[in-house]
Amino acid sequence: MRRSPLIASLPNLITLARLLSVPVAVWLILNEHFAVAFWLFVIAGISDGVDGYIAKRFRAKSELGAYMDPLADKALLMSVFVTLGYEGVVESWLVILIVFRDLLIIGGALLYATMIRGLRMQPLLISKLNTALQILLAAMLLAKAGFGFGDGVTDALVHVVAATTILSGAAYVVKWGIKAARIGESPAAGE
Repeated sequence: MRRSPLIASLPNLITLARLLSVPVAVWLILNEHFAVAFWLFVIAGISDGVDGYIAKRFRAKSELGAYMDPLADKALLMSVFVTLGYEGVVESWLVILIVFRDLLIIGGALLYATMIRGLRMQPLLISKLNTALQILLAAMLLAKAGFGFGDGVTDALVHVVAATTILSGAAYVVKWGIKAARIGESPAAGE
C-alpha cells in the first residue's frame, strides 16, 4: 500500500512546527504572557504524541525525524526552563542543574561516539522519568505564573525533578564509563 507524500512528511512537519514554537514560547515568557505560553507548551506536548502516533501508524518514520524529534523536545524544554529562570519563576540552581545534565549527556555522547566510533542512543528508564517530570514541572510553573495555582505541588516537584536529574546524569556517566572500559580492555585483560 502506497503512502501519500503528505502522510509520509506529516510527522516531520509537526515536529518542525514544535521546533518553530521555541522562539514564540521564549517571547511569550519574556513578555509575561504565561497563560498563553502554558497553552502553547501543552499544544507542543500533544503534538509530540501526535507526530509519534502518525509515524508509527502510517509507517512514516524517517531518519530526519529520529534526529529532529528529540532536538525539538529538548530545545523547547531547555528554552522554557532557561527563560523561566531568567524571569525568576524557577530557582536558578535548578535551571543550571537541568541544563548541565543535558550538556553532560550530549557532550558524553559525542565524546563516546568519537572515541569508540559508534553509539546507539537508548534513553534509560530514569532518563525517561526525568524528562516526563521536567515536562510536568515546566507546565506547572507556567500554570502557576499564568493562572496562580499549584504552589505546594510545584514546590515538591522541584525537588523530585532535581533528584531525578542528578540520578539520570549519573546513570549515563556510569553506563558509558563501563562500556568504554570494556571496549578498552585488551583480550588478555578480559580473560
